[in-house]
Amino acid sequence: MAHPDSAIAAACAALLCLAAFECVAEPRQTTSLTQLRMDSARGPLSSAQSASILEKLNRGAEDTDILDRHLAIEQAIVGSPLTIGNHVALLQDGPATYRSMFAAITAARDHINMETYIFDDDEVGQRFAQALVEKQKQGVQVNLIRDSAGTFSVPSAFFQPLIDSGINVLEFNPLNPLQTRKSWEVNRRDHRKLLIVDGTVAYLGGINISSVYSGGSFGRTRRVKKPGALEWRDTDIEIRGPAVAELQKLFIAAWKSQNGDELSPRAYFPQQQHAGRQVVRAIGSSPDESMSRVFATLLSAIAHSENNINITNAYFAPDPQLMSALTAAAVRGVDVRLILPSQTDSWLVFHAGRHYYEPLLVAGVKIFERRGVILHSKTALVDGVWATVGSTNLDWRSLVHNHELNAVILGTEFGGQVQTMFDKDLNESDEIKLAAWRNRSLKYKIQERFARIWQYWL
Repeated sequence: MAHPDSAIAAACAALLCLAAFECVAEPRQTTSLTQLRMDSARGPLSSAQSASILEKLNRGAEDTDILDRHLAIEQAIVGSPLTIGNHVALLQDGPATYRSMFAAITAARDHINMETYIFDDDEVGQRFAQALVEKQKQGVQVNLIRDSAGTFSVPSAFFQPLIDSGINVLEFNPLNPLQTRKSWEVNRRDHRKLLIVDGTVAYLGGINISSVYSGGSFGRTRRVKKPGALEWRDTDIEIRGPAVAELQKLFIAAWKSQNGDELSPRAYFPQQQHAGRQVVRAIGSSPDESMSRVFATLLSAIAHSENNINITNAYFAPDPQLMSALTAAAVRGVDVRLILPSQTDSWLVFHAGRHYYEPLLVAGVKIFERRGVILHSKTALVDGVWATVGSTNLDWRSLVHNHELNAVILGTEFGGQVQTMFDKDLNESDEIKLAAWRNRSLKYKIQERFARIWQYWL
């Protein structure tokens, strides 16, 4: 049985999140496309300019009404602005992501801002460290936020050459209370993964700095693996355009929230150029806020879905709100599909999530487990037009305890790319059927009940 204090804390958190959801789930009835706040490379657009952009965006779409509704719903969620003129590239797995990141680092001329949960002292970590030190020596200012828990096993000697070169290295919420620069908040972690170069290009998603991501998950890797080792399946995106400035604001806010040393003066907010036709919102969530903005916008998109919901997530231990939203969507006829891990690096979260399979299956939600890899992706696609990629898992830790970062991309162009990726993973997954699931072994049922007790703290 859970500790009473834990149960009370979980109940309070659930009530708080429910209240937050009720405030944002329904868009304001007066919201219209001509009232949307959209930002371009030169600042906010007028209502007429916004309407013109949306009209162009909708041309060629099979069902413009669906896109219109999701744009209006997304605008109703308070927070950062929708930005136009962005280019978003989908990056699948570590090799593609690291290649793009290293190319951007090599081309850096002014500054590099990096925020990561894990920064391992291994082959990949050492390559990144060397590349960052080299750029610092060339006069490019490097600022690095590393989470204390995520880098707990990394010796301090690994980061010393970075510090000695002039790189600003900030340890997020140090586990050692003697090293904290503010109140000791050991359970609040920085789970974001973000790289910004020269304020013009940014990378975010689920990939940490570690060699576990150095192989491809579709059988094309040349890396020599340890016997029995599995590749990691993950997703990141590269963004160019006005949305980068919003991500820069989130990085600087995180730095200031930790009372880091004053950042060296650099061109952190250069004049943005029109880079593409994607509409993007950058969303950062923090335990300091009354609700997770990432979670709120996802719940809203699910609540207003009309055709289909495709979710891929690494750590799935849903709270009552998410369970209610998913089951309600399936009951009203929306095709809801979840791709979840079949194997994992987190035993407790894995079995805690499986506890919820039966009620989801009964409601009509289709569940698939990705085979042959460690699934680490965190993506969602609603009605083919509302997509999100980021660091947020669908568990209590991401909802209540972590600083997370996602981007929402609106439109059929990027939605089609995410759909293709989802279908590819679906072909590598096994469907969970209700009858077979009900006949699973008693061993699994016991593991699920035990893991569920701890889900709030996982």
